[in-house]
Amino acid sequence: MLVVQKYGGTSVGDLERIRNVARRIAKYRDEGHDVVVVVSAMAGETDRLLQLAHELVEEPSPRELDMLVATGEQVSSSLLAMALNAMGYPAKALLAFQIPIKTDELFGKARIRDIATERMREELKKGHVLIIAGFQGITENGDITTLGRGGSDTTAVAIAAALGADVCEIFTDVDGVYTADPRIVPKARKIAKISYDEMLELASMGAKVLEIRSVEFAKIYKVPVHVRSSFSDEPGTMVVEEDESMEKVLVSGVTYNRNEARISLYGVPDKPGVAAKIFGPIADAGIVVDMIIQTGRPDGRADMTFTVPKTDYKNTLRLVEKLSSEIGIEKIEGAEDIAKVSIVGAGMRAHPGVAAKMFNVLANHGINIHMISTSEIKISCVIDEKYTELAVRALHEAFGLDREPEQEG
Repeated sequence: MLVVQKYGGTSVGDLERIRNVARRIAKYRDEGHDVVVVVSAMAGETDRLLQLAHELVEEPSPRELDMLVATGEQVSSSLLAMALNAMGYPAKALLAFQIPIKTDELFGKARIRDIATERMREELKKGHVLIIAGFQGITENGDITTLGRGGSDTTAVAIAAALGADVCEIFTDVDGVYTADPRIVPKARKIAKISYDEMLELASMGAKVLEIRSVEFAKIYKVPVHVRSSFSDEPGTMVVEEDESMEKVLVSGVTYNRNEARISLYGVPDKPGVAAKIFGPIADAGIVVDMIIQTGRPDGRADMTFTVPKTDYKNTLRLVEKLSSEIGIEKIEGAEDIAKVSIVGAGMRAHPGVAAKMFNVLANHGINIHMISTSEIKISCVIDEKYTELAVRALHEAFGLDREPEQEG
């Protein structure tokens, strides 16, 4: 069996934890499996490097920033390979350029374009455990890129897809995917099995367990993903293709995202091409816009509100302020004290009244809804940030998620 594993920063946070990871990998080799391991930087290392850069200069060059932060994974991958070799298990650490993992040139948020497999397959044939530096890639011009926060998950699933691995195990500091954040909802339950679509929605809505692009890769290439703890041998959560049993569960999870900011544009000319002029430069800057609401006015203008990640808030404001006079926007307002609360479940497709129930629960707790967004299996509400925990707990209880799944239908 070919197994791809990914270990996060806390899993390789110090030398003893690196030894523990090496021992876990050794068990897989003893069972006769081929193993490819993707590692993150040691816990806190990426933040330390970013802080160094920002202390030196106010706005570091994105290219040089990627060159700097990619060193974190180089350290952890080489240390893990050393630990395995010392235990008598031949291992080799490889950086992205040695494979290579080709990406586009969007520094800090690069997307994988292609992964060559020849070198990896050669090393596996020689009996090596491969230790791959996660989070990084290389452009056609040979520049180092990074894939953004959580990018090592994406590296692992993409490598699993490229090699046709039997499973991709994501080892982290939690033991699976829960019905809600256990730190907020003590009665949250671990989910044994969840569909790619549900996991995509949970990841996009703020669940920190898996990075969204890794789930996209897994869904496209049908890679079974096992989310589990690196500190326990207990099974975690399998992320797989949807089956009939999943559709019987009305709501699978409640999640939240505090990394949200809202920008409102008032008095925007209500005519073709204006939205493209506003959102084009935002997209060109690599900023992901989430919710968009536009309301027409009798005077031939419109009011438009949209959300972006809080980390991109100031940059987005600057971009729309530049466009203000050109387009003729009357007023621009922004708010960072918001959060998005979402419910997700494959069963929503066949059950009416889920949205109404969610809105009633929030209203009964005195929580005002600023924006609403829906998909087939998700409903999201933007609320004041101070009510985030209350909303999550109330929704978790109202949809019966503190009990074993109710089989609907």
